[in-house]
Amino acid sequence: MSPRLLRPSDASGALVKHLNKTWAERVCAELDNEAQSPFRFGLRPGINGSSSVERIGVGDWYEWRVAWKALDFSDLDGVKLEDAPISVAGQLYRAPVHLSVQHLQAGLNALERLNEPALNSSIERARRIGSRLAASSAVITPATLKGVCALTDTDADVMIEAISWLHQNSDLSGWTARQLPIPAMHTKWLAAHGGLLQSLVGRYVLDETRPRPSIVHFTYTDAQYLATGARRHDSWTTGDRQSLGYHPRIVLVVENRDCRLWFPEMPDTIVVEGSGKAAASTLNQIDWIADAEHLVYWGDMDADGFAILDNLRAALTSKGVLVESILMDDLARARYAHLGVARDKRGDVLKPSKLRLANLTSAEAACYAGVATGGDTVVRRIEQERIPFTDAASALERILI
Repeated sequence: MSPRLLRPSDASGALVKHLNKTWAERVCAELDNEAQSPFRFGLRPGINGSSSVERIGVGDWYEWRVAWKALDFSDLDGVKLEDAPISVAGQLYRAPVHLSVQHLQAGLNALERLNEPALNSSIERARRIGSRLAASSAVITPATLKGVCALTDTDADVMIEAISWLHQNSDLSGWTARQLPIPAMHTKWLAAHGGLLQSLVGRYVLDETRPRPSIVHFTYTDAQYLATGARRHDSWTTGDRQSLGYHPRIVLVVENRDCRLWFPEMPDTIVVEGSGKAAASTLNQIDWIADAEHLVYWGDMDADGFAILDNLRAALTSKGVLVESILMDDLARARYAHLGVARDKRGDVLKPSKLRLANLTSAEAACYAGVATGGDTVVRRIEQERIPFTDAASALERILI
């Protein structure tokens, strides 16, 4: 062990690091009136005599002793500056060897004495939140306490309000997740914080509420059908009976609404607007999609677009349905590279993807590698709506041929 001296500022940093790592466990112990594990720091590891003092320098040794001698912890409960004898240059001294701290409050007091009170306010906030959680009969663990403390004050207030409300309401079947009349909770709050709430109340609220039916919008593109004056745009809702304008030979799934609404006329075809990463679970429920002779996906040439294709293909392959794609290969990437971007809507640089997609064809995989590569590339995304719809229609016709 290399000899070294921990000055008061070094010990302060070590203590802050320790408390930052263990504060949640220690606050929980306080709430349960349980004993806490003591902790101590060596202040002169590897220094036990003249030779080790000479290695670090007699001047540094003297300054270190003066710095610690100036500090008095004797009036602080649970804090002790332990010393031990050491012989230096033929003289026997008692010099600090450990800083011992018995519990969280002792650690905070020691930090204040070391002129490092920065943790006090955050620990006091954690204690207040912990006390409120306990009063609301929440399930308090170090993980749940950390989760609530990571919220803003406003969201923490909503969380505690939600816990109390749920303890008084056991039947949620009359509301959707967005309808729950919990004070101060906005309609999308539960979607963001439902997992933490589940841990705090031992109930998965989203499973207890009334489910919202999935809705899929689609567009008819068959010219003969449209000539009758029947509706061009339609929708499917979970659980509803539906009479299609015609049963399609081809179903084209797109992600962009513009691509669905204005796709060119195409015989025996219905264009379905997907729902992003939820497309697989939703479209898997619709029999006439699975029964089509051709199920084709067309999405953005970017990491998300290929992930959706991969997920859709994996889900429908289990039902014996082949999912093809158009304009999502390396030739398409080269052809439309001038329409590509490398930044998102906020102007931030798009990051490469580390996802391994096992359900892509070799041509799709080459395109995915090109836009999602960890190396340099000027094109990370080519959005489908920027590609001429006539090109998409031609690509679809080639699949049929």
